[in-house]
This record gives sequence, structure tokens and C-alpha cells, in this order.
Amino acid sequence: MAGAVAAERSEQAACPIPGGLARGGNRPSGGDEAEQPLGSAPPWPPRSAYLHIPFCHRRCFYCDFPVVPLGDRASGAAGDPGSRSIDAYLTLLQREIAAAPAGPPLSTVYLGGGTPSMLTAEQVGALLTALHRQFGLAPGAEISLELDPASFDQARLQAYLGAGVTRISLGGQSFDDATLERLGRRHRRADLLQAASWLRQARHRGELSSWSLDLIQGLPQLGLEAWRSQLRQAIDLAPPHLSVYDLIIEPGTVFERLETRGQLDLPDEELAADLMELTAGTLAAAGYSHYEISNYALPGHASRHNRVYWSGAGWWGFGLGATSAPWGERLARPRTREAYAAWLEQQPGTGAIAEPVAGPVARPVAQQDGPPFDERVLVGLRRREGVRLTALAQQAGIPADAMTALQQRWRPFLDAGLLIREGPRWRLSDPQGLALSNAVLRELLLWWEPLQLDAARHPPSP
Repeated sequence: MAGAVAAERSEQAACPIPGGLARGGNRPSGGDEAEQPLGSAPPWPPRSAYLHIPFCHRRCFYCDFPVVPLGDRASGAAGDPGSRSIDAYLTLLQREIAAAPAGPPLSTVYLGGGTPSMLTAEQVGALLTALHRQFGLAPGAEISLELDPASFDQARLQAYLGAGVTRISLGGQSFDDATLERLGRRHRRADLLQAASWLRQARHRGELSSWSLDLIQGLPQLGLEAWRSQLRQAIDLAPPHLSVYDLIIEPGTVFERLETRGQLDLPDEELAADLMELTAGTLAAAGYSHYEISNYALPGHASRHNRVYWSGAGWWGFGLGATSAPWGERLARPRTREAYAAWLEQQPGTGAIAEPVAGPVARPVAQQDGPPFDERVLVGLRRREGVRLTALAQQAGIPADAMTALQQRWRPFLDAGLLIREGPRWRLSDPQGLALSNAVLRELLLWWEPLQLDAARHPPSP
């Protein structure tokens, strides 16, 4: 939601793959998805879908996501402000879903944004029906919906659950009212506590499989003790899952303007690392597993949907600004309503990928080999289990001498205990390695860029 923030959002937001390095990092397991063979195109059609709902009541001061603010009173209910805009967009979204090639039943669906809880339960149900009609929904599918604490009540929550939602992501961000105001958030602490209470009750009754709470770490004017208090308040709410995102100052945001003027008191790198270490230690002591840089879960409650992003598997993405990777190649949609509508008009009947070829399940004509090696490593090192580096390199055709050069670059991190090699797997240590992951990933990029330049200058013979 426009409320959860950070380096890369675990729950996709606009794209789950890192666009750059982030301090500490970031929108995923209970039933773990099988790890995709790295370095080759995923052999099966996607079994996961992301739907982007761009509407928000207001744009938060840190947000650069593709969102459409409609005002604090707007909703998708007939007659409410903004309802016509929402209805028009949902018509386009359903068209895109209906135009996608048929595939196997979906095992995970994620409705993100934006503020999807501006939609009515009937509108959410209609989107799930459209997915079911096109792909089918597997038994026990994880259906996640982002909720803003000030955008729903208990009756509305019950209606979402009745429409088929099984998992909620609650965009709390902070328990401090003054901080929420500085972030440009609409809700306050009382709204967050009430929303969490409704979610706990629904889970206790067996109506909700799981829920997650989003928090932002590294906020202005919040030191270690203030952050310790935030973590304790979060633990008191007993969410089965916590996403703790680092604040990233994005171009064009209110926060960027404040930082340029010297009006944003952000933690330095040392404090940022201390904050992440405090987070990891505090949540570990409370029983949460740190299974990805920004994500913590009680046993059985990690997000299955986001495991898809980090495992190298493909996914469908639908809607304004959404990114899809049905067979490994990432495809981003336009970020404005007008451009998205025009783009949809130009699609040759598929709405998501290139002209399909014959067969029971369409595949792109120009089939890709999946994400490049560096991206696989960037994403894989975010996970607790890390990556099978040698196998990945062999599948991607990376020369042995090049891999030796990368391992030499990483030697200082191995010696310092920030990077750990266990058999075929390489992973970042927890919490120190995860907290300082940028240094490791920066060396990867410095190694990768000249390798790519050399490959461009000396392409293989046909």
C-alpha cells in the first residue's frame, strides 16, 4: 500500500525486484514454494498473480509508487467520491485479466497498491472471480489483501473474508501519532490498535489464516530507544508476520525535498545497522524467524506469495504500474491511468505478454532465459537460505575465472563473518550480514558491470 515503504517492497508495490541498493533492504513461508532452477527460464506457467489497486486517500510523504490520490472520503462504494474513477479502472483491470493466456490454477494472489481497502468487498470478490474464471484458484490458495488501518471497520473486514481473502497485510508503519503525521499518514495509533484487534479476533475464530503488520525503521527523529518501544508495541499485538522496511528517500517525494533542505534528521549508516540488529534480536527473542531481509514470521506464517518473487519463479502482474514475469522476463505496465488504458488498447489479445504461440498454455514468442545472474543473486541473498552460487553460475554460463574473481571480492566479507558459505549455499549472516548487505551486493554489481560490457563487445558467434 502506499503506506508500506522501503527499499523494495516485499509485497510488490510496483516491482519486487531491486531497482538499486538499499540500506538494509526489503514485499514472502509456511508452505514453501519450490526453488526454481536458477539461470534458466521457469519451465511452467505462473501460479501466482499480483493485482495493483492504485487508489489512495492521500499520497504519503515518502511514497513514489504509482498511486492515484482521491481524497480522504473516497471509496469504491456507489455514490462515494472517487467511485466512478475506481469503477472505470476496475473495468480495465478485468479486461487485462480476461486477455491473459489461460494457465494453471493460482496458488497465491496478492492485491496491493495503493490502498486496496478502498474497494468494496463486492469489488474485491469480482476481481477474484475474474482470476478464477481465467486461471482457477487452487484449493487452499493464499489470497492476500492490503488494508490501511483507517479504511475499514469490522463489518468490512468480515465482508472481505467472505469474498475469499485469507491473509491481510496491515500498513501500520508506526505507533506514534506525531510520527504518523510527519509521514503524511491518514490513520493514528488508535486506528492501528483497533484494526489489529479485529484481525486477531478473526484469526481466533478461524476466519483469517494469517495477517502481517508493516513497520518502517530508520524514520526521522527515532533513535534506538524509541524504536525499541515500537517493536515492543508490535509484539504486544502478536501479528503472525512482521514486515520491517527501511525508509528510502525516493526522487520526487516530499521527503526528498525536505532532505535537500536539510530538514530531515535521518539515521547515519552506523545507527541504521544498529536499528536492524535491534530489530532482528528483539523479534528473534519473541519467536519470529528472520526469513528475508525485511520479513519476520512465526512458524508457518511466512508469505507464500512473496516467496515466488525470491525463488525465481514467474508470476502474473495486472494493473497500472504492475510488473509481471510470466516466464522470467520482467514486463512493467505504464504508471498513469491514461497511459495504462492506451497500452491495454494496443495489446494483441494477451494483455500481458507477446503474441502467443500455439499450445494448451501460451508462451511468449521471444522466450527469455529468465532474470540475469546478478539479479538472481541480488534477490537470493535477501533470503535466509541464500543462493546456490556455483549451480546458478553454471546454468547462466558464467566462466569459472569470473566466478573466482567474484569470490575474491567477497573474501573480506567471508573473513568478517558477514557472508557465510555452507556447502553449495552462500548466505548473509543474521543480523550483521543482512544489516550490511549493501556492501556485499555492491561488490557483486562492480564485478558484474564490466563482465556485461565485455560480453557486449564480444558477442558469441552465431
